[in-house]
Amino acid sequence: MSDTIFRDCDRVGAALLALALLAGAGTAEAQRTEPPPKALGAAGIVEHPGAQVPLDLELTAENGRPVRLGDLIHGDRPVILNLVYFECPMLCGLVLQGMLDGMKGLQWTAGRDFDVVTVSINPKETPALARLKKQSYLKEYGRQGAAAGWHFLVGSEANVRRLADTVGFEYHWDEKTKQFVHAAGIFVLTPTAKVARYLYGVQYSPKTLRLALTEAGRGSVGGTVDRVVLYCFHYDSNQGRYVLAASNVMRLGGALSLLVVGVWLGGWWWRSARRKPEADGGPGR
Repeated sequence: MSDTIFRDCDRVGAALLALALLAGAGTAEAQRTEPPPKALGAAGIVEHPGAQVPLDLELTAENGRPVRLGDLIHGDRPVILNLVYFECPMLCGLVLQGMLDGMKGLQWTAGRDFDVVTVSINPKETPALARLKKQSYLKEYGRQGAAAGWHFLVGSEANVRRLADTVGFEYHWDEKTKQFVHAAGIFVLTPTAKVARYLYGVQYSPKTLRLALTEAGRGSVGGTVDRVVLYCFHYDSNQGRYVLAASNVMRLGGALSLLVVGVWLGGWWWRSARRKPEADGGPGR
């Protein structure tokens, strides 16, 4: 049912924009926060909406060269950030694959419309391993130019921990299982690297990524229709997707009704004005 409404909102988006509601709604600018889903609440993500990711953070790129995080964030498009480790036996691969599947369903392309930053939380992992992971995922992604916009990074314990603490991603090494314990989720950043949206789970539909990037992009991605659709929907972290915002749809419906009535009254007034000279013995006499 919500998919049908989503498509309907998509089709009428441009017309609804004429009502100038978007300027008042400010959905691309507003920070809307949701509590983390109950199933993940104890798993290690504490939301810090609006937190500034440290641009001076020093990491190592997949080619072995040191980079500052700010060198990879261009300031003109949103960013998807995820914290994983490359030798993770299960969960990290599911998160990366789910993100990749969602990205493949977008018309937008990494490196052109948005960037992706994937950082290992394991300080023992090497740039060579990061490079192999990048090659594998880029091959499946299959988009020209994406290599310049999807970065696989490693770093020291202190620097990666600083990044994780900023976005609220908690993790620790479990000696018994010999694995890192962490939650499943990705972070969508504004073009200036502030946290705009937390997306939980291991599946990220193209619709969810599209709206999250539109929301975070603040006008740098997405067109008129995307912003109107964003006004119709809000992110529900317990469902892990954007859902219909009934109150906003009612406002839009009411405004559309006023527009229709206004157009009808305008037409009636114009026709009456044309008939009046004839009734008074004007040109039609």
